Amino acid sequence: MRRFLQRRSTVAFLMCLPLILLIGGLVVYPALYAIYLAMLNKRMTQFVGLGNFEFLLRRATFHLVMFQSCLFAVTAVAAKALLGFLLAHLMHVIPGRHQRIWRGLLLIPWVVPLALSTLGWWWLFDPSYSAFNWLLAKLGAPTVPWLGATGWARFCMILVNTWYGTPFFMIMYLAALKSVPEQLFEAAAIDGAGAWGKLRFVTLPMMRNIISITVLFSLIVTFADFTIVRILTNGGPRDTTHIFATYAFQMGIQSGDIPLGAATSLFMLPILAVASFFILRGVSRRDREMAAA
Repeated sequence: MRRFLQRRSTVAFLMCLPLILLIGGLVVYPALYAIYLAMLNKRMTQFVGLGNFEFLLRRATFHLVMFQSCLFAVTAVAAKALLGFLLAHLMHVIPGRHQRIWRGLLLIPWVVPLALSTLGWWWLFDPSYSAFNWLLAKLGAPTVPWLGATGWARFCMILVNTWYGTPFFMIMYLAALKSVPEQLFEAAAIDGAGAWGKLRFVTLPMMRNIISITVLFSLIVTFADFTIVRILTNGGPRDTTHIFATYAFQMGIQSGDIPLGAATSLFMLPILAVASFFILRGVSRRDREMAAA
């Protein structure tokens, strides 16, 4: 027993045991219980197998939820990645003291509680008291039904999510930029590479892994977003802005059909699993190539 306890693997396991128990109790058990619930009938008295999933796939509203969820997640993550990349490069060339000031200011959207900032955006989009519409009226332009039309409501959701999540991309990309050796840029300049050449042949290859991991993490979080959609549109108009999280809440909590809500939430699993597989496989392949080189 003494030799067993003195092993480094045993010590490591015992030190990780509280975290393992925490993850098992708060993540693994609820996930398995959700799978169990998704296979029961509405009264949770009879096993129906994949009946709830088949019922959802036959509903036109759920087809719209799947489309909206993918559109919302992919568009918002792409916008956050692009803006975060541009801001990170801007921060990288600003001198040290001024960089800290701007970096702190740009992190404010990410630090402010999401529910509070979304309420502020809701006031800006409100049809009766919209500050944007007031400004458009002052300029003589027609007002916009920000949350009353499907297209504009989707745009508002993506805009708020991009505003909130861009600082996270910026700080991750800035950290990756600071880890790129300056000698590589100097060597590229000697070879005649301009700004575009340095970006293409030095910056992007050195940042590919951190870009992939950041995109994957943001994709998971954005797919599971609830606060922005719930506060801004609550799925309206006419259920055209629901995503998986809000539709699962409506089915499971508001409509009282817990198994159907669980089945709705589980539809995110295969989509995110496929995305994670391809992104992580690309990261592993690049790691092996760098190790071989």
